Amino acid sequence: MLKLKVFTFNDFAENTYLLYSNAGQAIIIDPGCYYREEQEELSAFITENQLTITQVINTHCHIDHVLGNYFVKERYKVPLLIPKGEEAVLKSVKAYAPSYGFHQYHEAVPDGYLTEHTPLTLGEEAIQILSVPGHSPDHVALYIASQKILIGGDVLFRESIGRTDLPGGSHATLIQSIHTKFFTLPDEVVVYPGHGLETTIAYEKKFNPFCALRS
Repeated sequence: MLKLKVFTFNDFAENTYLLYSNAGQAIIIDPGCYYREEQEELSAFITENQLTITQVINTHCHIDHVLGNYFVKERYKVPLLIPKGEEAVLKSVKAYAPSYGFHQYHEAVPDGYLTEHTPLTLGEEAIQILSVPGHSPDHVALYIASQKILIGGDVLFRESIGRTDLPGGSHATLIQSIHTKFFTLPDEVVVYPGHGLETTIAYEKKFNPFCALRS
């Protein structure tokens, strides 16, 4: 059984997820912790719950989701895994971070890459990687089928979808990703997005004005 803790960090109100097992193994997903107090909040929870971080994962590499990569890698001495097609996106952050006011951003180099064929487990639970481009060139999502949990990044929000006007974005591709990868999952799957509150597949299939399935 896995547990999920959400933190909302940085000026973009980005959701950072800490996924952990009963045995204390943990993965940090999309660390957005930029400010010292955010880093301390994350670290305090890890310490208090006696968790052992095994890796850090980016669903995609836009600035708000990678601001804490360097901190987490250095603090916990763990590998950073990203989708291969997001490498250029990650490298570009250093150039434009100051224009958003993030003058203390430190670049982190990935240690490995994620694809739909990457085997990923935490404790005794299997984590499936879903390829869902559109918001960014090689966006992925993490699906824990046994618990019907989907950590979806910036693909699907409650009654909304990820923006597609950034480099490498495509509206048509995003909608296709949602329909073929997300909406084929069980209705009761809970979607934990990169921003805002969680939702369910059933709710978005019916009520999302951008991608609801029409009968």
